[in-house]
Amino acid sequence: MKKHHSNSARVRMAVTRGLVTATALASVTGMAAPLAVAAPSGTVSAAVGIGTTEKQRVDAASVVRLEPGPDVLLLSDNDFIHALWQKARDGGENFESVRLAAEAAMMSEVAEDHIRFISTGIHAAYAVDKQREKDKADTARAARLAKSQALIAVGIPNGPDLLELSDDNFIRAVMRHEAAGPEVRAAAARALAGDAAAWQEFIINGAREAHRRDVANELKELEAKNRAEAERRRELAARIDSAALFRLTPSEAMLALGDDNFIRELLRTAPADFKDSELFAAAQRAVLSPDPAVWRQFIHTGAEEAYRKDAEARRKTVAAANRRLALQVQTAAEKTGMNPNLVAVAKKALAGSDEEVARFLKEDSLYRAKRQSLQPASGKPVGYIVRQSGVDAGEAFLAPVSVSSQQADREDATWIVVSALGGQPGCYSFESARKPGYYLAEQDLRVKMIANDDSVQFSKDATWCAKKGLSGSGTSFESASRPGRFLRQYWGDLYAANKAGGKNRYDAEKDFTQDASWKLTTPLAP
Repeated sequence: MKKHHSNSARVRMAVTRGLVTATALASVTGMAAPLAVAAPSGTVSAAVGIGTTEKQRVDAASVVRLEPGPDVLLLSDNDFIHALWQKARDGGENFESVRLAAEAAMMSEVAEDHIRFISTGIHAAYAVDKQREKDKADTARAARLAKSQALIAVGIPNGPDLLELSDDNFIRAVMRHEAAGPEVRAAAARALAGDAAAWQEFIINGAREAHRRDVANELKELEAKNRAEAERRRELAARIDSAALFRLTPSEAMLALGDDNFIRELLRTAPADFKDSELFAAAQRAVLSPDPAVWRQFIHTGAEEAYRKDAEARRKTVAAANRRLALQVQTAAEKTGMNPNLVAVAKKALAGSDEEVARFLKEDSLYRAKRQSLQPASGKPVGYIVRQSGVDAGEAFLAPVSVSSQQADREDATWIVVSALGGQPGCYSFESARKPGYYLAEQDLRVKMIANDDSVQFSKDATWCAKKGLSGSGTSFESASRPGRFLRQYWGDLYAANKAGGKNRYDAEKDFTQDASWKLTTPLAP
């Protein structure tokens, strides 16, 4: 490494003295650099770069609620996709698939890919988004209904104050209620000691199963004194339990009906959303049978079996949608080459259980998976990583950091690679893993970790556009606020430097391509 000439060199030497010396890091595999994507060039002649019809553009614009004014309709296909991408990005997770598909289209230099996205691709991607939103809404509704069913089964009055509680607080409310028997309270306590999956299991099945055990224990005591009364209460409990699956609290008159008429009443008063369920279908099959044993079997066990089939079908639907989205996230990350850690985490999740995929897709998990460390593409000096130091006012520089370094040092050498704050496709921003809201940005051509002040200028200063590595390997990053200037290490410090040379010593042509080529590596602070 060249000798340090920055004003903070002596301070930084003191900061890094405790770091590991320049020993080799474990070898890491670099990712192929993304193709450069041109920034939108504004309004162009309709004869240049347009292979789609006005109707196709208007239809595509309607998907993301983009106003198809003359200035938009006259953009080239690639620039038009950029406009669609911006709207999709601003729309958040409702347009997640559209955003990812638009980014993939913009990364292509093939005109047919641009035409395909505008004419059909955006609609296919939006169909995925709509289905995912429906699946999420169905899941949320099912979760609320499961709470209602649990309350009815245990004998707790339904009410929005209980149904709107978070899962853990709902379980606490059930456990404290006077209607909850010993088995219900014990099952609630066990669920609360577990994770979110344990909470959901208690709500969907556990509360009802525990209540059945409470009822069975009561009947066992009663049976020794009055067998007939115990049997009557057993039949009554089975009816109340099966009615709860239909989200119904049966009246005394309904409970007094014969088995077949009780089932008919369940069908008649069932909520409309039950009509397509296996529970509803099983009740219909039972009531159409002339055999009283079939009616009794439905009330005692058949309704529960059908309900569990519905629950499993819902779980599989959500799991399949989650896997499609996780694969889409993985594919999009592979195409850019900017988030190899995200790709690895996605692959690991997809190779695991449905619960692991669901955890991966949580916003905080996806965000954390975008962590990367940054080192020279050449890998030399061995073990040197881009880091920042608070002692040096956030200045970024190369220093030896490894997995055996202190946690704070590893966090200082880890960056979250996110979509550009400036909004340009093919460009990215590097957020500090140690200080959220702080980004690698150029300031008077020096690269530092600076707090985001939400200004337009800062968004540009913290945006770096990925190019094929100038040295022929890795990735080079061009400054969005200083076109022609690239992220370069010079004597260990980081600058926005210009290969053309100039009065600045860090613009020197010697070793420029090597010093301005980078490799994204496994995050030192995962």
